[in-house]
Amino acid sequence: MDHPDEVSRHLSVAGRRVPSFVYGTAWKEGDTERLTRLALEAGFRGIDTANQRRHYHEAAVGAAIARAVASGLVQRDELFLQTKFTSVGGQDQRLPYDPSADDATQVRQSFASSLEHLQIETLDSYVLHGPARRVGLTASDLDVWQAMEELHAAGKTRFLGVSNVGLDQLEELCARATAPPAFVQNRCFARSGWDREVRAFCRERGIVYQGFSLLTANRAELRHPVFERLVARVGQTPAQVVFRFALQVGMQPLTGTTDPDHMREDLQSYEFELSREDVRLVEDIASV
Repeated sequence: MDHPDEVSRHLSVAGRRVPSFVYGTAWKEGDTERLTRLALEAGFRGIDTANQRRHYHEAAVGAAIARAVASGLVQRDELFLQTKFTSVGGQDQRLPYDPSADDATQVRQSFASSLEHLQIETLDSYVLHGPARRVGLTASDLDVWQAMEELHAAGKTRFLGVSNVGLDQLEELCARATAPPAFVQNRCFARSGWDREVRAFCRERGIVYQGFSLLTANRAELRHPVFERLVARVGQTPAQVVFRFALQVGMQPLTGTTDPDHMREDLQSYEFELSREDVRLVEDIASV
């Protein structure tokens, strides 16, 4: 058997190597640049952000990346950089586009702003931050996706993705899209089997499932005595067990920790392996 580190540090997406663990930069505000730099120093090579000033500071992410590249810490081609288009309903007053413009123009303006913020020429993954409503897709969602497809066709972003999406919405998007999503990013709840239905659809379609809030969305489940006994038995932290579980079931996990020690610990999830029984235990922890 290969060493766990060799098995799971990268994913292959359409023939390209993509880091299998991503650092998320939401809710970092004035600490965004410092924390992004610390994440890169810890070893993260996948960075997730959004052109949504309400919850992200995309320009600060770009400043950290530019300084890391200039200092020789990383090279641009080592990095997987992902950002998002966020519609007006998800923004505050600090909009990266003209709110009176049509959807396609908003996408192009937001994308151009993202490239400027991140100080890059091409993006690795461009994500629709979420459909306009909880059920189904609107005409606006489809117009936004078509504009994103045009950016992809022009070679300005390598991949497309969608976030905060239900199974019905994902099925509809894949049925209608010319370029289907390569990534799906959802808040991942243990009580839904860690988004079991969406993950299964992604697996069938060769879509990479990105899970976020793996720890904060599941506080009660991770305090369950059965989970605590598992953590003690394998000799790892609760976060390491959750992230290792995610990697082993084919998920691309995100962590947003602000603690440099936890950044390094999270990446140590590559260095051990859970048994099949332990994976099943974590998968079903909400129903134990």
